[in-house]
Amino acid sequence: MHVIATAGHVDHGKSTLIRALTGMEPDRWAEEQRRGMTIDLGYAWTTLASGTEIAFVDVPGHERFITNMLAGVGSVPAVLFVVAADAGWSAQSAQHLEALNALDVRHGVLAVTRADLGDAGVAIEEARGYLAGTSLAAIPAVAVSPVTGLGLDDLRCALEEVTTELPTHVPGPARLWIDRVFSVRGAGTVVTGTLQSGTIAVEDELEVRPSGRIVRVRGIESLKRARTDISAVARVALSLRNVKVTELRRGDALTTPGGWGDSHVIDVRLSAELPPRSRLTIHVGSASTTARVRALDESLARLTLSRPLSVHIGERLVARDPGSQLVGGATVLDPRPAPLMRRGAARARAAELATHTGFADWSDEVGRRGAVRRGELTMLGYPGGNAPDAVREVAGWFVAERQWTTWLDGLVAVADMWSRHRPLNPGVPAREMARALDVPDAALIARLVAESPELIIDQGGVHRPETAPQLSAAASSAVEALEMRLREKPFAAMESAELAAAGLSDQLLAVASRGGRLLRVAPGIYLLPDAADVAVERLRRLPGEFTVSEARQSLDTTRRVTMPLLELLDRTHRTFRVDDQRRSLRRPRDATA
Repeated sequence: MHVIATAGHVDHGKSTLIRALTGMEPDRWAEEQRRGMTIDLGYAWTTLASGTEIAFVDVPGHERFITNMLAGVGSVPAVLFVVAADAGWSAQSAQHLEALNALDVRHGVLAVTRADLGDAGVAIEEARGYLAGTSLAAIPAVAVSPVTGLGLDDLRCALEEVTTELPTHVPGPARLWIDRVFSVRGAGTVVTGTLQSGTIAVEDELEVRPSGRIVRVRGIESLKRARTDISAVARVALSLRNVKVTELRRGDALTTPGGWGDSHVIDVRLSAELPPRSRLTIHVGSASTTARVRALDESLARLTLSRPLSVHIGERLVARDPGSQLVGGATVLDPRPAPLMRRGAARARAAELATHTGFADWSDEVGRRGAVRRGELTMLGYPGGNAPDAVREVAGWFVAERQWTTWLDGLVAVADMWSRHRPLNPGVPAREMARALDVPDAALIARLVAESPELIIDQGGVHRPETAPQLSAAASSAVEALEMRLREKPFAAMESAELAAAGLSDQLLAVASRGGRLLRVAPGIYLLPDAADVAVERLRRLPGEFTVSEARQSLDTTRRVTMPLLELLDRTHRTFRVDDQRRSLRRPRDATA
């Protein structure tokens, strides 16, 4: 199947021509048929002599319905451009051409209708003059009359030729722009739209953008035939589970989960005919939204969208000035740009984007971002595959070699500065190292350190191999005072308030314990390193079995110290419990029992 949209001025015979080609009525609404004017999108299809199927999206030509027109042409790769021989090129002809040129639509046929009522040759020559210099400059022209049948066979042949130039399948994650939502008894919620990329199958899960809701495909129909799957580009009707009619609308997109994201801010290159304005109306697929414009330079701009859109790098948008009705194009250069925070950031960003071709290039994109996750690249519009030569894949990230080298160069400086300012804890935690170097994921730090000959990473963080926790002179004096007190009374552990008053913080005490100057019996209880041996010697003076109270008196300390000290002796197999109340020392021969 191939999908072709109509275009052209109101009352130039677009719908009449579609009826003649397909035998179907594209105008769906009674109001359209009563007024003889297309108001909303219409749909019809036909099978050519070769068996090629063409689905037509018939769009309104009146300027008041330009948004509906853009919803119809926004997802299709080809156009049937209609100009009436007896009227010639008209206002909406020009506006529709501007939109198609903005979308870079390059395939189609110029159909000069009502050839029985006017000079088709003059009309074709005039239209060729307007098409010159646009994306449609080279399309073939056919003179037709739906009333007499003149030229209809030639038009079918021209359409056949056009379809040979169109892709039979557009790969990538699926995206279907919704243009109709309704309910059908027995089928539930049904949406129609043009499947622009990818493949959809029955029972697939799809993500509704921008809501993020997950729906499941109950059934697929295309050209009134049930399908088990369908590939882009195609006109599709999907019946959906897990969603109500009121929860969907025209302009929503059904997408492969993880294949598309919501872009609230995008960087674009505007076409020359549309210099930056303060506000624009943006159209893509069947969606439209307003955007606040921040010019980066004469042609580059940042758009802040009032409603997020699902777009990829290189995608073409239609941009309209709502005041003048001027229509131009915009090419998406970055659908997920970083904020412009610093002075001069806009100028730097313009310089960065100046050489952007508008095509997805792995090396360039990773180089601009420094590092990006594989899933993020998919949402930007990059196909899967292995990283190119200038990019390395590490822990789920693609990192530009230049960025990797910059991080490596910064590791030692950060580690040395950290150890100078934090001698008690000289190892840099991985998260802090990532923050200091602007590394997006702490998981990358271990891989960086592995390539640094000067650093190691362990439970203490990132540091030089010879670096160890160090006590300052004042801290060492505080520990010495505690040691002197404990030499006089080995089990007179300081209370928490006393430790704090003496400047002995938990961190300082931990360093002293790791250095062998103190023994941490329990949180907040510190004794000399030989305290366990001294305790055993004193407990030997007791007659056999002893209680906690008897041990406390023997050790000349408090219950606060006695209980955890006895538990330490139990764990190290120096004492054992006789019953709930009493303990006993182990004999030397069974000390390891």
